[in-house]
Amino acid sequence: MTTTNTIENSEHPIIKHNNLDVESQRTQEATEVTFDYAKRAQWLRAALLGANDGLLSTASIMMGVGAVSEDVKTMILSGIATLLGGACSMAIGEFVSVYSQYDIEMSQIKREMKNGLSNADQIEEKKSDLPSPTKAAVASATAFALGAMVPLLAAAFIRNYRVRLAVVVAVVSLTLIGFGSLSAILGRAPLVKSTLRILIGGWVAMAVTFGSTKAVGSTGLIST
Repeated sequence: MTTTNTIENSEHPIIKHNNLDVESQRTQEATEVTFDYAKRAQWLRAALLGANDGLLSTASIMMGVGAVSEDVKTMILSGIATLLGGACSMAIGEFVSVYSQYDIEMSQIKREMKNGLSNADQIEEKKSDLPSPTKAAVASATAFALGAMVPLLAAAFIRNYRVRLAVVVAVVSLTLIGFGSLSAILGRAPLVKSTLRILIGGWVAMAVTFGSTKAVGSTGLIST
């Protein structure tokens, strides 16, 4: 509560606020806002990571296949297979991981109920705050699929081999810049540093996959 001191000065009273209490209240409000922001950002960052995983996994596989085959159909099919397999893998992995967390927290709640450490209202509140394995799995798979759609759409309508590869790299690079910027904003990290980190990482992933597959294809083990 802010205290005030009244000073009589001729006809008009002057009210002087206690600056210390005001600053304390502002600090408390700022802390609450920061806490709420960080809590919401956890889900956004998880979705961003899933989309980034889908983007890079699919783009790298498509670049690898493109290194040994100029056929657009083969490249697109490899991307679709990566999208489906990756989305299922992400969903299953997230479901198992979150369900393990759910089981641990439920066991703790049951112990508290047994020992009378929490009342009924507190128990129900804790149960309502438990993560949903199904929702987490669906969110993870959806984020991966959305990221994977970017290189697929970029390559789907381009017949020329070299132009197709260049467009995929360009579109993926622009998307990585967007992801890096969002990650920096959500994590309150340096914008340029975060963006360059994710962009260079994406370039390395695509280059390694393309170069390694090209090297294997040049040995004659794979016919183009």
